[in-house]
Amino acid sequence: MNRTTLSLIAGATALAAVTGFASMSAPAASGDSTATAAVQRPVERSRLLCPQPSTSDLAETAYTSFTPVTEGTGGDGKAELQSATEESADGTSGKKTGKKAAGPVVEPKAPGKPAAGDSSGAEGPALVGTAEGRFAPGWTVQETTEVAAGTGRGLLGTNCTAPDTEFWFPGASTADSRTDYVHLTNPDDSAAVVDVELYGKDGKLKSTVADGITVQPHASEPLLLSTLTDAPQTDLTVHVTVRSGRVGAAVQALDDRTGGDWLGASTDPAGSLVLPGIPKDATSVRLVAFAPGDQDADLKVRLASPSGLITPAGNETLHVKSGMTAAVDLGDVTRGEAGSLVLTPSGSSSVPVVAALRVVRGKGDKQESAFIPATAPVAARSTVADNSAKGSTLALSAPGRTAQVKVTASAGSEGGTPATKTYTIKSGTTQDVDAPVPSGLRGTYALTVESVSGGPVYASRTLASTQEGVPGFTIQTLPDDRGTVAVPEAEQDLSVLLKS
Repeated sequence: MNRTTLSLIAGATALAAVTGFASMSAPAASGDSTATAAVQRPVERSRLLCPQPSTSDLAETAYTSFTPVTEGTGGDGKAELQSATEESADGTSGKKTGKKAAGPVVEPKAPGKPAAGDSSGAEGPALVGTAEGRFAPGWTVQETTEVAAGTGRGLLGTNCTAPDTEFWFPGASTADSRTDYVHLTNPDDSAAVVDVELYGKDGKLKSTVADGITVQPHASEPLLLSTLTDAPQTDLTVHVTVRSGRVGAAVQALDDRTGGDWLGASTDPAGSLVLPGIPKDATSVRLVAFAPGDQDADLKVRLASPSGLITPAGNETLHVKSGMTAAVDLGDVTRGEAGSLVLTPSGSSSVPVVAALRVVRGKGDKQESAFIPATAPVAARSTVADNSAKGSTLALSAPGRTAQVKVTASAGSEGGTPATKTYTIKSGTTQDVDAPVPSGLRGTYALTVESVSGGPVYASRTLASTQEGVPGFTIQTLPDDRGTVAVPEAEQDLSVLLKS
């Protein structure tokens, strides 16, 4: 190997370790050369973006930051979460100002212990977070908002997300009862240019204002979906693509009758999808799916229940036309038991799709809604913050092989001792597990799920809080935290370098 090749590998190694957003494998060997081995190393820097929580004067928002303890990290680092417009720019031109930046909303002191912050009313801004060193691997931030009354009242929650260049949101709406916004947050020093495409039951909707949207540096842009098209649609798929730069994206769905919540992005289009953790007392479940390619998709619809995979009567399959949004009401599909929806190809061909569930609890004027997007499996490890001793439910699903997972409850944000339990999830089932709680808990805590053995596990967490008879709730999925990245071991090629 010559010096140029070694430099390229060493540079790529450093880049992957710093960003935490890429996975790399070493090039194949040729001739007498020895292939370099890839190893997993902790990421050294992570960024998370939290959307503006609410425009209601009655909103009360809590932020909880948590980083699990990760082997192989050094003793240095920091994590902080602060206003996007205060980070280093004025939010309009991107130029630095003489205005003193506000202090961080959340500033953790050590991995393994949650840190909490809060804001009130409609003035809470979008937030940009950065974690470095020992705080970066597996860093998670939860934004939870309570709104006492008005459109979108109830409990709204979202995992703050990493910036990216593409997002899919099946389950949005521009119906008369809905007020949906797509929030775009730019963490960088240069403007981002974004396209927003809307797809209804008959295909792509015409819009003259959804292309080439500029999101200024260190700023957030909430776009009301109903202003992007003239055609009201009950079920929409929102596709966000970034021409230049990168953004964080989330959809806030507010309903006049059934409250509101955040709709997170679906996992990347795939032939098979899992939507985990439908509450056992759900009174209505609506499935929304979209096929982005040039082929129709025929999906087999099954529910992973506590006793195994079952097929909902009357909703055995779903046909999704290419480029069109399909939706079906599944009613009270769980019938009083924990469940996860499993979508697989019904024929021999596998067509990539994206999907999400809109879930309603309660009846009459005491209804509240939340969303479950299709998600990736836990893989190695995943964490969710802002759990309390009461009102938190962890759902674990193993749609394939039987799996074993370890669940760790962190120390509390104000005190408490961590606790751990191990669970076996049988093949084809979903279990609402009795998650561990820190002994002597004060404040809130985080739950970390780690795969031990067996097949893939899909997970979600439900927070519930009943106010004046309304069963407020919000659901967050737990994909892998990407706390480590695969990098090549360039060191073993030094002997080759010395001979060149």
